[in-house]
Amino acid sequence: MLERTHLRVIQAVEQQGSLTAAAQVLCVTQSALSHTMRKLEDNIGTAVWLREGRSLRLTQAGRFLLNIANRVLPVLEHAEGKLKQIACGERGTLRIGMECHPCYQWLLKVVSPFLDAWPDVDVDVKQKFQFGGVGALLDYEIDLLVTPDPFYKSGLNFQPVFDYEQVLVVPQHHPLTALEYARAEDLRDQVLLTYPVPTDRLDIYTQFLNPAMVVPKQHKTSETTDIMLQMVACGRGVAALPRWLAEEYCIRLPLAVVRLGEHGIAKQIYLGTRENDGDIEYLQAFTELARAYQYPTGATNP
Repeated sequence: MLERTHLRVIQAVEQQGSLTAAAQVLCVTQSALSHTMRKLEDNIGTAVWLREGRSLRLTQAGRFLLNIANRVLPVLEHAEGKLKQIACGERGTLRIGMECHPCYQWLLKVVSPFLDAWPDVDVDVKQKFQFGGVGALLDYEIDLLVTPDPFYKSGLNFQPVFDYEQVLVVPQHHPLTALEYARAEDLRDQVLLTYPVPTDRLDIYTQFLNPAMVVPKQHKTSETTDIMLQMVACGRGVAALPRWLAEEYCIRLPLAVVRLGEHGIAKQIYLGTRENDGDIEYLQAFTELARAYQYPTGATNP
């Protein structure tokens, strides 16, 4: 009754916006696509779409089937890809998801020796997820998740690979550099620069500002570390970053590092995988390389 073709059609129409565009993507005629979906609607006894002018709106049944498609199709594609790799004697691709913007710099230094050691494995890095990194891992969109915030759930495994300290990055001659450490109150009159991440996932807020009920003068975001720290160096604001990354930039730009609070903010980076992928050799090898990497100043192996 319900076939993979139906799920692909529903997903394609939702992504492309029309039956015509979906038919082109799926390499079928619009009449064939319409016939396939009418037959499905007859079999299940309810409509999948309602027409509103020239557009289509999913019904409750259609929305349910779209959710099924978004979960099931990636799993089937992943399984088929793995089977083809096994049949051809290939390893395939390690798909890495990033939930840690500054850790991209660290990842590059781990990926290089990994590619040298595993010439038959490609690496693909994904940084944006519609439903979060954990969801992407569970739905086989990625094979490994790099995150500072592990989410322990049945079927997933998170391993810490290194410790680091979150610090405040300020211009080289900023008044805060005269202090042994910064207090939350010291940021009331500062422009805070961060990555475009919700504040409930930013350590500078959750572990430093929010407990003291402090709000910075202004909060701005930047997609890239380079631009963010160029702005800091020019006196446009301050930023919170891992110490090891901040100290790398201090060599190139007129920047300084200030501890956040008397005891600092201690963090860890974790690698998340699916438990049933534990026997994949190149996944294990990547984790071992990540743990063995000689981390820059300010970072230590757990």
